[in-house]
Amino acid sequence: MDVLADALEVAGVRGVLGARIAAGGTWGISWSRIGGAGFYAVTAGTAWLGVPGRPPAQLMPGDVVLLPTGTEHTLTSAPDAPADTCDCDAAERARADGGVLRFGTGEVQTHILSASYEYDPAVSTQVLASLPEVVHIRADNGGSCLDDTVRLLARELARPQLATAVVLSRLVDILLVQLLRVWVARNPAGARGSWLGVLCDPLVGAAIAKLHEDPARAWTIDLLAAELAVSRTTLARRFRTVAGESFGSYLTRLRMDLAAVRLRDTDDALEAVARSVGYTSVYAFSRAFRRDRGHAPGGYRRSARVWKAVPSGAG
Repeated sequence: MDVLADALEVAGVRGVLGARIAAGGTWGISWSRIGGAGFYAVTAGTAWLGVPGRPPAQLMPGDVVLLPTGTEHTLTSAPDAPADTCDCDAAERARADGGVLRFGTGEVQTHILSASYEYDPAVSTQVLASLPEVVHIRADNGGSCLDDTVRLLARELARPQLATAVVLSRLVDILLVQLLRVWVARNPAGARGSWLGVLCDPLVGAAIAKLHEDPARAWTIDLLAAELAVSRTTLARRFRTVAGESFGSYLTRLRMDLAAVRLRDTDDALEAVARSVGYTSVYAFSRAFRRDRGHAPGGYRRSARVWKAVPSGAG
């Protein structure tokens, strides 16, 4: 069971290609908080990333940056260069038309691809939200596949061909997974305590894989321990220490995430939704769902569909 792939799918994580940036001379642009996670890949030249409360970080060719919570930030030609507020309408037009956002007045020296990652707010287990405010992976990361993908990205941008927009969109999703792999491998201490770090623990990672593989199974700590050939006490203690919660709490949260998405996106009867997440009784499911989400399943279904229908940024 590929737990990371499953978690990204359940959470509806989807990359959206942003505007391409071309800059030269003295330039700077600032963004307030953005929806979802922000991403940049520097394919040529340099830039400086500024985030409130942190020293400026220089971005070099081949560097990639993920802002998991979409925090406000600046991109500038130098640490002290002034930054203008981004024209979001122009950025959206450039994204939609495949155009380029031009900053500065000098000869273009810096090329950056921007993207964002959207995720489903109905899901409580958010892989990206468990990461640090800034994840900066430098080009000299040991010859990983991430390097190869950024180089492919740079070639595609330098020489657009048929369906370049499709290629770029696919690469954005690939880059996210590769970035997560490199970050975990290079920052084991930083990953510890995050959801990704939990997966790196041999015992707890295997336990979580079992739960994701069959969340509707009538799991108990004894059954899970037997599947993993360890004692009940060892598994319970290790799970709480590494994951920061009990096996039962994690399983319930996973089940409620799956149920919330199914309630919102399908017309399945409550009995079917309950069975799909391991409850034989609608009453028991409804009680658990209300305790977790603060709404009965039927009320949640109605409200969630209204929320989903509201355009992003409205109201």
